Amino acid sequence: MDKKWTAVLLVSMLLMACGKMNDSAKPVQADDIPVVRIATAAPLSGAIAHLGKDNELGVKMAIDDLNASGLVIGQTRVRLEMVSEDDAGDPKQGTAIAQKFVDMKVNGVVGHFNSGVTIPASKIYSAAGIPEISPSSTNPKYTRQGFKTAFRLVADDIQLGGAMARFAVNTLKARRIAIIDDRTAYGQGVADEFEKAAKAANASIVGREFTTDKSTDFNAILTKLKAAHADVIFFGGQDAVGGPMLRQMKALGINLKFLGGDGLCTGEMAKLSGDALGDDVVYCAEAGGVEGEFEKKMLEWKAEFRRRYGVDVQLYAANAYDAVNVLVAAMMKAGSADPAIYLPQVSKVQIKGLTGPIAFDEKGDILQGALTLSTFRGGKKEPIGIVR
Repeated sequence: MDKKWTAVLLVSMLLMACGKMNDSAKPVQADDIPVVRIATAAPLSGAIAHLGKDNELGVKMAIDDLNASGLVIGQTRVRLEMVSEDDAGDPKQGTAIAQKFVDMKVNGVVGHFNSGVTIPASKIYSAAGIPEISPSSTNPKYTRQGFKTAFRLVADDIQLGGAMARFAVNTLKARRIAIIDDRTAYGQGVADEFEKAAKAANASIVGREFTTDKSTDFNAILTKLKAAHADVIFFGGQDAVGGPMLRQMKALGINLKFLGGDGLCTGEMAKLSGDALGDDVVYCAEAGGVEGEFEKKMLEWKAEFRRRYGVDVQLYAANAYDAVNVLVAAMMKAGSADPAIYLPQVSKVQIKGLTGPIAFDEKGDILQGALTLSTFRGGKKEPIGIVR
């Protein structure tokens, strides 16, 4: 495979779409090339560090590809630079990092990973007028605060929770449903939306329990839910908790389908669940889903990702990659990397990304966001359908 196929494809597309092909740009020395800083923050330590690192590598790959192409914004050759910080999935740490990015005068932000961090950090970016594109935060509140700087490249929890509820009732024929969430903005948010949609589909919620994103012992709440005689259990949270929870379900003899959102749709879920992960036991929905002309390109990109970094894509690396290209497309359209100048162009971006067509609605949400429903078979995640 040509190592630079991604750079040639995407940059040529962006240049033609934005009308900024500039054959007269003068060659410059590396030391003279202005730097455009793209900041990114995610949990790079802790239980879900594998997901944060996945996003970081997506940003890095996009920046490396764009730099390899010889990027020109306006009349100037520029060099992109990634500024990455570990927010540990903690709102307090995340807001401190957001202020640090503002003080550094970064040109744009890809992040944060967790909704619970993205939402408070978004206020800081809004006040500074810096565009922020989250590749993975799904809580609806993020883009409903009225900030002109806030965008997301994934379907939100209303879509995700609703899709899983309809799947549980219509496909799995569940009528009695138990729900657990980890009390994070993401986990509680997606569980709330699942519950609303399940009730609307005439299912009964026979129990709702809570844990935390750092808990390891779920025997008490699982024993309580076992007595409720549920048909399925929905968990709002990440794989680091969901995997061990599934193990304890098996130990307690709870042989129910285990449903969740994108936090369970990861490559690590099989490792974290161990022998509790049987075929067609776990069902999850993740934002995104490529079809048609985008499938071949995504497969090639994932293979290139593994070749470069020695790991498989976990979840939203491609969305992070696309987020960088959206920011750059807006800069190219405006002819400037100054956030005050290019921000109005972000909402007008229309490009074909790795993850599909990208455009935003008036809130900053991606238009026609897709969702991929998956299960696990033979220890591997297997898509079973795409819904919009």
